[in-house]
Amino acid sequence: MIEIELDKLHEECGVVAVYGNPESAKLCYLGLHALQHRGQESAGISASDGQRMTVYKSMGLVADIFSEAVLQKLPGNHAIGHTRYSTAGDSALLNAQPIQVDCNKGRIAIAHNGNLVNAADIRKRFELAGSIFQTSSDTEIVLHLIAQSHEKTLPDAIADALRRLEGAFSFVISSPHHIFAARDPRGFRPLAMGHISGKEGLPDSIVFASETCAFDLLGAKYDRDVKPGELVVVGPEGVHSHFYAPALVQSQCIFELVYFARPDSFVFGKSVQESREQMGRHLAREAPVEADLVVGVPDSGLTAALGYARESGIPMQFGLVRNHYVGRTFIEPEQRVRDFGVKLKLNPVRQLLTGKRVILIDDSIVRGTTSQKIVRLVRDAGATEVHMRISCPPTTSPCYYGVDTPERRHLIAARKSVEEVRDFIGADSLAYLSLEGLRASCGEPQGDPHYCTSCYTGKYPTNYVDLHDIRPAVALAE
Repeated sequence: MIEIELDKLHEECGVVAVYGNPESAKLCYLGLHALQHRGQESAGISASDGQRMTVYKSMGLVADIFSEAVLQKLPGNHAIGHTRYSTAGDSALLNAQPIQVDCNKGRIAIAHNGNLVNAADIRKRFELAGSIFQTSSDTEIVLHLIAQSHEKTLPDAIADALRRLEGAFSFVISSPHHIFAARDPRGFRPLAMGHISGKEGLPDSIVFASETCAFDLLGAKYDRDVKPGELVVVGPEGVHSHFYAPALVQSQCIFELVYFARPDSFVFGKSVQESREQMGRHLAREAPVEADLVVGVPDSGLTAALGYARESGIPMQFGLVRNHYVGRTFIEPEQRVRDFGVKLKLNPVRQLLTGKRVILIDDSIVRGTTSQKIVRLVRDAGATEVHMRISCPPTTSPCYYGVDTPERRHLIAARKSVEEVRDFIGADSLAYLSLEGLRASCGEPQGDPHYCTSCYTGKYPTNYVDLHDIRPAVALAE
Protein backbone atom coordinates (compact mmCIF):
# COMPACT_ATOMS: atom_id res chain seq x y z
CA MET A 1 0.00 0.00 0.00
CA ILE A 2 1.25 3.48 -0.86
CA GLU A 3 0.68 6.16 1.76
CA ILE A 4 0.04 9.42 -0.03
CA GLU A 5 -0.87 11.76 2.80
CA LEU A 6 1.13 14.95 2.48
CA ASP A 7 3.76 15.50 5.16
CA LYS A 8 1.68 17.57 7.56
CA LEU A 9 0.95 17.66 11.26
CA HIS A 10 -2.30 15.80 11.70
CA GLU A 11 -5.45 17.38 13.02
CA GLU A 12 -6.50 16.30 16.47
CA CYS A 13 -10.29 15.80 16.82
CA GLY A 14 -13.58 17.56 16.38
CA VAL A 15 -16.56 17.63 18.74
CA VAL A 16 -20.14 18.79 18.31
CA ALA A 17 -23.21 18.81 20.58
CA VAL A 18 -26.86 19.74 20.08
CA TYR A 19 -29.47 20.19 22.82
CA GLY A 20 -33.21 20.75 22.51
CA ASN A 21 -33.89 19.51 19.00
CA PRO A 22 -35.80 16.37 17.91
CA GLU A 23 -33.30 15.96 15.06
CA SER A 24 -30.26 16.34 17.29
CA ALA A 25 -28.47 13.25 15.91
CA LYS A 26 -28.94 14.39 12.31
CA LEU A 27 -27.66 17.84 13.22
CA CYS A 28 -24.63 16.28 14.93
CA TYR A 29 -24.03 14.28 11.77
CA LEU A 30 -24.03 17.47 9.69
CA GLY A 31 -21.76 19.17 12.22
CA LEU A 32 -19.30 16.29 12.01
CA HIS A 33 -19.36 16.63 8.22
CA ALA A 34 -18.13 20.21 8.62
CA LEU A 35 -15.45 19.04 11.09
CA GLN A 36 -14.26 16.07 9.01
CA HIS A 37 -10.92 17.81 8.39
CA ARG A 38 -10.13 17.50 12.11
CA GLY A 39 -10.08 13.71 12.04
CA GLN A 40 -10.65 10.96 9.49
CA GLU A 41 -10.06 7.74 11.43
CA SER A 42 -13.38 7.25 13.20
CA ALA A 43 -16.57 9.03 14.14
CA GLY A 44 -19.47 8.52 16.51
CA ILE A 45 -22.69 9.99 17.89
CA SER A 46 -24.44 9.43 21.24
CA ALA A 47 -28.11 10.50 21.39
CA SER A 48 -30.55 10.66 24.32
CA ASP A 49 -34.35 10.73 24.38
CA GLY A 50 -34.46 11.26 28.15
CA GLN A 51 -34.95 7.57 28.89
CA ARG A 52 -32.20 5.84 26.99
CA MET A 53 -28.89 6.83 25.45
CA THR A 54 -27.82 5.20 22.21
CA VAL A 55 -24.31 5.37 20.79
CA TYR A 56 -23.11 4.43 17.33
CA LYS A 57 -19.51 4.73 16.15
CA SER A 58 -17.28 3.16 13.57
CA MET A 59 -13.99 3.50 11.74
CA GLY A 60 -13.94 5.65 8.61
CA LEU A 61 -15.38 8.90 7.33
CA VAL A 62 -18.57 10.50 8.63
CA ALA A 63 -20.51 10.03 5.36
CA ASP A 64 -19.60 6.34 5.22
CA ILE A 65 -20.55 5.63 8.85
CA PHE A 66 -23.92 7.35 9.21
CA SER A 67 -26.58 6.20 6.77
CA GLU A 68 -30.20 7.28 7.03
CA ALA A 69 -30.98 3.92 8.63
CA VAL A 70 -28.30 4.40 11.29
CA LEU A 71 -29.46 7.93 12.13
CA GLN A 72 -33.03 6.65 12.54
CA LYS A 73 -31.71 4.47 15.36
CA LEU A 74 -30.38 7.53 17.21
CA PRO A 75 -33.56 9.29 18.36
CA GLY A 76 -33.57 11.95 21.02
CA ASN A 77 -33.69 15.54 22.09
CA HIS A 78 -29.94 15.95 22.45
CA ALA A 79 -26.77 14.38 21.13
CA ILE A 80 -23.00 14.69 21.07
CA GLY A 81 -20.64 13.71 18.24
CA HIS A 82 -16.95 13.17 17.63
CA THR A 83 -14.60 12.72 14.70
CA ARG A 84 -11.19 11.40 15.57
CA TYR A 85 -7.57 11.36 14.61
CA SER A 86 -5.68 9.48 17.30
CA THR A 87 -3.17 11.41 19.39
CA ALA A 88 -3.44 9.28 22.52
CA GLY A 89 -4.47 5.64 22.28
CA ASP A 90 -4.32 3.29 19.35
CA SER A 91 -6.12 3.80 16.07
CA ALA A 92 -8.87 1.23 16.70
CA LEU A 93 -12.63 1.06 17.08
CA LEU A 94 -12.38 0.52 20.83
CA ASN A 95 -10.91 4.04 21.08
CA ALA A 96 -13.55 5.67 18.90
CA GLN A 97 -15.68 8.27 20.67
CA PRO A 98 -18.06 9.18 22.23
CA ILE A 99 -17.20 6.77 25.03
CA GLN A 100 -20.41 5.81 26.85
CA VAL A 101 -20.65 4.07 30.24
CA ASP A 102 -23.03 3.29 33.09
CA CYS A 103 -21.64 4.21 36.48
CA ASN A 104 -22.74 5.32 39.95
CA LYS A 105 -23.45 8.79 38.54
CA GLY A 106 -25.75 7.35 35.88
CA ARG A 107 -25.24 6.91 32.16
CA ILE A 108 -22.63 9.25 30.67
CA ALA A 109 -21.12 9.76 27.21
CA ILE A 110 -18.04 11.89 26.55
CA ALA A 111 -16.23 13.28 23.51
CA HIS A 112 -12.84 14.98 23.75
CA ASN A 113 -10.64 17.23 21.66
CA GLY A 114 -7.14 17.55 23.09
CA ASN A 115 -4.64 15.50 25.08
CA LEU A 116 -4.28 14.96 28.82
CA VAL A 117 -0.61 15.07 29.75
CA ASN A 118 -1.14 13.60 33.24
CA ALA A 119 -3.36 10.77 31.97
CA ALA A 120 -0.72 8.05 32.36
CA ASP A 121 -0.14 8.90 36.03
CA ILE A 122 -3.87 8.97 36.82
CA ARG A 123 -4.51 5.73 34.95
CA LYS A 124 -1.68 3.96 36.74
CA ARG A 125 -3.14 4.94 40.14
CA PHE A 126 -6.58 3.70 39.12
CA GLU A 127 -5.22 0.40 37.81
CA LEU A 128 -3.22 -0.20 41.00
CA ALA A 129 -6.48 0.33 42.91
CA GLY A 130 -8.22 -2.29 40.77
CA SER A 131 -9.96 -0.20 38.10
CA ILE A 132 -10.47 -1.82 34.70
CA PHE A 133 -10.13 0.20 31.51
CA GLN A 134 -11.88 -0.70 28.26
CA THR A 135 -9.78 1.54 25.97
CA SER A 136 -6.25 2.91 25.68
CA SER A 137 -7.59 6.46 25.22
CA ASP A 138 -6.71 9.18 27.71
CA THR A 139 -10.37 10.30 27.62
CA GLU A 140 -11.55 7.26 29.56
CA ILE A 141 -9.81 8.40 32.74
CA VAL A 142 -12.26 11.33 32.92
CA LEU A 143 -15.14 8.87 33.31
CA HIS A 144 -13.28 7.10 36.13
CA LEU A 145 -12.64 10.43 37.85
CA ILE A 146 -16.33 11.33 37.59
CA ALA A 147 -17.44 7.94 38.91
CA GLN A 148 -15.05 8.04 41.86
CA SER A 149 -15.74 11.64 42.81
CA HIS A 150 -17.23 12.16 46.28
CA GLU A 151 -19.45 14.94 44.93
CA LYS A 152 -23.13 14.02 45.01
CA THR A 153 -24.42 15.64 41.81
CA LEU A 154 -23.20 14.96 38.29
CA PRO A 155 -22.31 18.62 37.52
CA ASP A 156 -20.26 18.80 40.72
CA ALA A 157 -18.60 15.44 39.99
CA ILE A 158 -17.67 16.62 36.48
CA ALA A 159 -16.22 19.85 37.87
CA ASP A 160 -14.27 17.84 40.45
CA ALA A 161 -12.88 15.58 37.72
CA LEU A 162 -11.89 18.50 35.50
CA ARG A 163 -9.87 20.07 38.30
CA ARG A 164 -7.70 16.94 38.42
CA LEU A 165 -6.71 17.09 34.76
CA GLU A 166 -3.62 18.68 33.24
CA GLY A 167 -3.29 19.40 29.56
CA ALA A 168 -5.54 20.32 26.68
CA PHE A 169 -9.23 19.53 26.59
CA SER A 170 -12.49 20.68 25.12
CA PHE A 171 -15.18 18.24 26.28
CA VAL A 172 -18.81 17.70 25.40
CA ILE A 173 -20.50 15.32 27.83
CA SER A 174 -24.02 13.92 27.73
CA SER A 175 -26.31 12.42 30.36
CA PRO A 176 -29.95 11.36 29.85
CA HIS A 177 -31.20 14.91 30.49
CA HIS A 178 -28.22 17.27 30.09
CA ILE A 179 -25.29 18.29 27.96
CA PHE A 180 -22.11 19.65 29.53
CA ALA A 181 -19.38 21.58 27.70
CA ALA A 182 -16.00 22.51 29.18
CA ARG A 183 -12.57 23.86 28.25
CA ASP A 184 -9.30 23.54 30.12
CA PRO A 185 -8.15 26.57 32.14
CA ARG A 186 -5.40 27.43 29.63
CA GLY A 187 -7.78 27.34 26.66
CA PHE A 188 -5.58 25.17 24.43
CA ARG A 189 -8.36 23.89 22.19
CA PRO A 190 -11.31 25.84 20.76
CA LEU A 191 -14.98 25.24 21.61
CA ALA A 192 -17.68 27.53 20.25
CA MET A 193 -21.24 27.91 21.56
CA GLY A 194 -24.27 28.99 19.54
CA HIS A 195 -27.98 28.47 18.99
CA ILE A 196 -30.52 27.50 16.37
CA SER A 197 -33.60 29.72 16.60
CA GLY A 198 -36.71 27.82 17.61
CA LYS A 199 -39.61 27.71 15.16
CA GLU A 200 -43.13 28.91 15.96
CA GLY A 201 -42.34 29.94 19.50
CA LEU A 202 -40.37 26.82 20.41
CA PRO A 203 -37.18 27.26 22.50
CA ASP A 204 -33.84 27.69 20.79
CA SER A 205 -31.58 24.67 20.34
CA ILE A 206 -28.16 25.08 21.97
CA VAL A 207 -25.15 23.90 19.97
CA PHE A 208 -21.43 23.48 20.61
CA ALA A 209 -18.68 22.74 18.08
CA SER A 210 -14.91 22.83 17.73
CA GLU A 211 -15.23 25.35 14.89
CA THR A 212 -17.88 27.81 13.77
CA CYS A 213 -17.93 26.35 10.24
CA ALA A 214 -20.17 23.64 11.73
CA PHE A 215 -22.69 26.32 12.76
CA ASP A 216 -22.95 27.56 9.18
CA LEU A 217 -24.07 24.13 7.99
CA LEU A 218 -26.55 23.77 10.88
CA GLY A 219 -28.07 27.21 10.41
CA ALA A 220 -26.87 28.14 13.89
CA LYS A 221 -25.76 31.54 15.13
CA TYR A 222 -22.42 31.81 16.90
CA ASP A 223 -22.85 33.34 20.35
CA ARG A 224 -19.47 33.03 22.04
CA ASP A 225 -16.63 30.69 22.92
CA VAL A 226 -16.81 28.50 25.99
CA LYS A 227 -14.32 30.26 28.24
CA PRO A 228 -11.16 28.65 29.63
CA GLY A 229 -12.01 27.00 32.96
CA GLU A 230 -15.75 27.19 32.26
CA LEU A 231 -18.34 24.42 32.56
CA VAL A 232 -21.61 25.08 30.72
CA VAL A 233 -24.62 22.96 31.71
CA VAL A 234 -27.62 22.76 29.35
CA GLY A 235 -30.80 20.99 30.39
CA PRO A 236 -34.53 21.33 31.07
CA GLU A 237 -33.70 24.12 33.53
CA GLY A 238 -32.03 26.19 30.79
CA VAL A 239 -28.39 27.17 30.27
CA HIS A 240 -26.18 27.61 33.32
CA SER A 241 -22.49 28.36 33.55
CA HIS A 242 -19.88 28.36 36.25
CA PHE A 243 -16.10 28.25 36.44
CA TYR A 244 -14.81 25.01 37.89
CA ALA A 245 -11.29 26.54 38.01
CA PRO A 246 -9.81 29.99 37.50
CA ALA A 247 -8.42 30.71 34.03
CA LEU A 248 -4.63 30.36 33.86
CA VAL A 249 -2.19 32.12 31.54
CA GLN A 250 -3.69 31.52 28.13
CA SER A 251 -2.09 28.95 25.80
CA GLN A 252 -4.38 28.85 22.77
CA CYS A 253 -2.91 26.61 20.06
CA ILE A 254 -1.63 28.99 17.41
CA PHE A 255 -1.43 26.14 14.89
CA GLU A 256 -5.23 26.10 14.79
CA LEU A 257 -4.95 29.40 12.92
CA VAL A 258 -1.92 28.35 10.86
CA TYR A 259 -3.27 25.04 9.57
CA PHE A 260 -5.87 23.00 11.47
CA ALA A 261 -9.02 25.10 11.30
CA ARG A 262 -11.01 25.67 8.14
CA PRO A 263 -10.51 29.16 6.68
CA ASP A 264 -14.26 29.86 6.93
CA SER A 265 -14.18 29.38 10.72
CA PHE A 266 -13.71 31.75 13.61
CA VAL A 267 -11.34 30.23 16.18
CA PHE A 268 -10.49 31.87 19.52
CA GLY A 269 -12.60 34.78 18.29
CA LYS A 270 -10.33 35.28 15.24
CA SER A 271 -11.13 34.87 11.56
CA VAL A 272 -8.92 32.04 10.27
CA GLN A 273 -9.01 33.46 6.74
CA GLU A 274 -7.91 36.91 7.88
CA SER A 275 -5.17 35.52 10.14
CA ARG A 276 -3.68 33.43 7.33
CA GLU A 277 -3.77 36.30 4.88
CA GLN A 278 -1.92 38.42 7.44
CA MET A 279 0.68 35.65 7.79
CA GLY A 280 1.30 35.93 4.06
CA ARG A 281 1.55 39.72 4.23
CA HIS A 282 4.03 39.62 7.11
CA LEU A 283 6.02 36.94 5.27
CA ALA A 284 6.21 39.14 2.16
CA ARG A 285 7.59 42.01 4.24
CA GLU A 286 10.06 39.80 6.11
CA ALA A 287 11.26 37.67 3.19
CA PRO A 288 10.84 39.42 -0.16
CA VAL A 289 12.29 37.95 -3.35
CA GLU A 290 12.16 38.87 -7.03
CA ALA A 291 9.84 36.47 -8.84
CA ASP A 292 7.11 36.21 -11.46
CA LEU A 293 4.46 34.18 -9.65
CA VAL A 294 3.22 33.34 -6.17
CA VAL A 295 1.84 29.78 -5.91
CA GLY A 296 0.19 28.37 -2.80
CA VAL A 297 0.45 24.68 -1.94
CA PRO A 298 -3.18 23.52 -1.79
CA ASP A 299 -5.13 23.77 0.30
CA SER A 300 -3.70 25.23 3.48
CA GLY A 301 -1.06 27.40 1.78
CA LEU A 302 -3.50 29.22 -0.50
CA THR A 303 -4.69 31.96 1.85
CA ALA A 304 -1.16 32.86 2.97
CA ALA A 305 -0.15 32.91 -0.70
CA LEU A 306 -2.96 35.38 -1.37
CA GLY A 307 -1.64 37.63 1.40
CA TYR A 308 1.93 37.35 0.11
CA ALA A 309 0.80 38.27 -3.41
CA ARG A 310 -1.26 41.25 -2.29
CA GLU A 311 1.54 42.61 -0.13
CA SER A 312 4.35 42.03 -2.66
CA GLY A 313 2.43 42.96 -5.79
CA ILE A 314 3.52 39.71 -7.45
CA PRO A 315 0.55 37.95 -9.07
CA MET A 316 -0.80 34.76 -7.53
CA GLN A 317 -1.64 31.81 -9.78
CA PHE A 318 -3.12 28.39 -9.01
CA GLY A 319 -0.04 26.58 -10.27
CA LEU A 320 -0.72 23.38 -8.33
CA VAL A 321 -4.00 21.48 -8.45
CA ARG A 322 -4.95 19.06 -5.67
CA ASN A 323 -6.90 15.85 -6.12
CA HIS A 324 -9.16 15.67 -3.05
CA TYR A 325 -10.48 12.21 -3.78
CA VAL A 326 -7.38 10.13 -3.17
CA GLY A 327 -6.47 8.62 0.19
CA ARG A 328 -4.44 5.41 -0.09
CA THR A 329 -3.76 3.27 -3.12
CA PHE A 330 -2.67 -0.32 -3.51
CA ILE A 331 -1.74 0.11 -7.18
CA GLU A 332 1.48 1.57 -8.55
CA PRO A 333 2.84 1.33 -12.08
CA GLU A 334 5.36 -1.45 -12.61
CA GLN A 335 7.74 1.17 -13.93
CA ARG A 336 8.25 3.14 -10.73
CA VAL A 337 7.31 6.79 -11.15
CA ARG A 338 9.42 9.23 -9.13
CA ASP A 339 7.38 11.02 -6.43
CA PHE A 340 4.34 8.92 -7.39
CA GLY A 341 2.51 9.51 -4.11
CA VAL A 342 2.75 13.30 -4.28
CA LYS A 343 1.76 13.26 -7.94
CA LEU A 344 -1.46 11.47 -7.01
CA LYS A 345 -2.26 14.39 -4.70
CA LEU A 346 -0.81 17.35 -6.60
CA ASN A 347 -0.36 18.17 -10.27
CA PRO A 348 1.39 21.26 -11.68
CA VAL A 349 -0.20 23.54 -14.27
CA ARG A 350 2.71 23.59 -16.69
CA GLN A 351 1.55 26.48 -18.85
CA LEU A 352 1.62 28.73 -15.77
CA LEU A 353 4.98 27.57 -14.39
CA THR A 354 7.17 27.11 -17.47
CA GLY A 355 9.92 29.73 -17.63
CA LYS A 356 8.77 31.44 -14.42
CA ARG A 357 10.46 32.33 -11.14
CA VAL A 358 8.05 30.90 -8.57
CA ILE A 359 7.48 31.73 -4.92
CA LEU A 360 5.99 28.59 -3.36
CA ILE A 361 3.96 29.24 -0.17
CA ASP A 362 3.19 26.48 2.34
CA ASP A 363 2.05 26.50 5.95
CA SER A 364 4.80 24.31 7.43
CA ILE A 365 7.67 21.92 6.84
CA VAL A 366 7.62 18.84 9.07
CA ARG A 367 9.99 16.12 7.85
CA GLY A 368 10.84 17.94 4.65
CA THR A 369 10.24 14.96 2.36
CA THR A 370 7.02 16.27 0.80
CA SER A 371 8.44 19.79 0.38
CA GLN A 372 11.37 18.26 -1.46
CA LYS A 373 9.02 16.46 -3.86
CA ILE A 374 6.82 19.51 -4.43
CA VAL A 375 9.82 21.70 -5.24
CA ARG A 376 10.98 19.04 -7.69
CA LEU A 377 7.47 18.86 -9.18
CA VAL A 378 7.46 22.61 -9.83
CA ARG A 379 10.97 22.52 -11.32
CA ASP A 380 10.07 19.60 -13.58
CA ALA A 381 7.09 21.66 -14.80
CA GLY A 382 9.52 24.23 -16.15
CA ALA A 383 10.02 26.76 -13.34
CA THR A 384 13.42 28.44 -13.60
CA GLU A 385 13.59 29.28 -9.88
CA VAL A 386 11.66 27.99 -6.86
CA HIS A 387 11.67 30.07 -3.67
CA MET A 388 9.98 28.40 -0.71
CA ARG A 389 8.26 30.56 1.90
CA ILE A 390 6.65 29.10 5.04
CA SER A 391 3.88 30.95 6.87
CA CYS A 392 5.02 29.94 10.36
CA PRO A 393 8.35 29.52 12.19
CA PRO A 394 10.40 26.29 11.96
CA THR A 395 8.67 23.38 13.74
CA THR A 396 11.35 22.13 16.12
CA SER A 397 9.50 20.41 18.98
CA PRO A 398 6.69 17.87 19.38
CA CYS A 399 3.26 18.85 20.69
CA TYR A 400 1.72 17.19 23.76
CA TYR A 401 -1.63 18.98 23.63
CA GLY A 402 -3.63 17.13 21.01
CA VAL A 403 -1.56 17.31 17.83
CA ASP A 404 0.00 14.21 16.29
CA THR A 405 3.56 15.48 15.91
CA PRO A 406 6.57 13.36 14.93
CA GLU A 407 9.29 12.88 17.51
CA ARG A 408 11.85 15.67 17.64
CA ARG A 409 14.43 13.56 15.79
CA HIS A 410 12.05 13.38 12.80
CA LEU A 411 11.46 17.15 12.63
CA ILE A 412 13.90 18.43 10.01
CA ALA A 413 14.10 21.95 11.50
CA ALA A 414 15.21 20.47 14.84
CA ARG A 415 18.24 18.90 13.16
CA LYS A 416 19.15 21.25 10.35
CA SER A 417 19.70 24.98 9.86
CA VAL A 418 17.48 26.93 7.48
CA GLU A 419 20.17 26.76 4.83
CA GLU A 420 20.54 23.00 5.33
CA VAL A 421 16.77 22.55 5.00
CA ARG A 422 16.84 24.67 1.83
CA ASP A 423 19.54 22.44 0.41
CA PHE A 424 17.58 19.29 1.36
CA ILE A 425 14.34 20.38 -0.30
CA GLY A 426 16.18 21.74 -3.34
CA ALA A 427 14.79 25.30 -3.29
CA ASP A 428 16.70 28.36 -4.53
CA SER A 429 15.86 30.09 -1.26
CA LEU A 430 13.90 29.32 1.92
CA ALA A 431 12.46 31.59 4.58
CA TYR A 432 10.06 31.12 7.48
CA LEU A 433 7.71 33.63 9.08
CA SER A 434 9.16 34.89 12.35
CA LEU A 435 7.44 34.08 15.65
CA GLU A 436 6.82 37.79 16.14
CA GLY A 437 5.24 38.00 12.70
CA LEU A 438 3.04 34.98 13.43
CA ARG A 439 1.85 36.39 16.74
CA ALA A 440 1.05 39.73 15.13
CA SER A 441 -0.82 37.99 12.28
CA CYS A 442 -3.04 36.26 14.83
CA GLY A 443 -3.87 39.50 16.61
CA GLU A 444 -1.85 38.91 19.75
CA PRO A 445 -1.07 42.19 21.52
CA GLN A 446 2.67 42.78 21.85
CA GLY A 447 3.89 41.79 25.30
CA ASP A 448 0.66 39.93 26.14
CA PRO A 449 1.19 36.34 24.94
CA HIS A 450 -1.90 34.15 24.89
CA TYR A 451 -0.95 31.55 22.28
CA CYS A 452 0.86 28.26 22.81
CA THR A 453 3.96 28.21 20.57
CA SER A 454 5.75 25.23 22.13
CA CYS A 455 6.12 23.48 18.75
CA TYR A 456 8.34 26.40 17.70
CA THR A 457 10.08 27.19 20.98
CA GLY A 458 10.25 23.91 22.95
CA LYS A 459 8.88 25.75 25.99
CA TYR A 460 5.81 24.00 27.37
CA PRO A 461 3.12 25.66 29.47
CA THR A 462 2.37 22.60 31.63
CA ASN A 463 4.49 20.69 34.11
CA TYR A 464 3.56 17.25 32.78
CA VAL A 465 5.11 16.39 29.44
CA ASP A 466 6.62 13.17 28.20
CA LEU A 467 10.28 14.06 27.90
CA HIS A 468 11.46 10.71 26.53
CA ASP A 469 12.03 12.28 23.14
CA ILE A 470 13.23 15.75 24.00
CA ARG A 471 15.26 15.47 27.19
CA PRO A 472 17.50 17.42 27.68
CA ALA A 473 16.71 19.69 24.76
CA VAL A 474 13.90 21.67 26.38
CA ALA A 475 13.00 23.17 29.70
CA LEU A 476 9.52 23.33 31.09
CA ALA A 477 7.73 26.64 31.26
CA GLU A 478 8.92 28.87 34.07
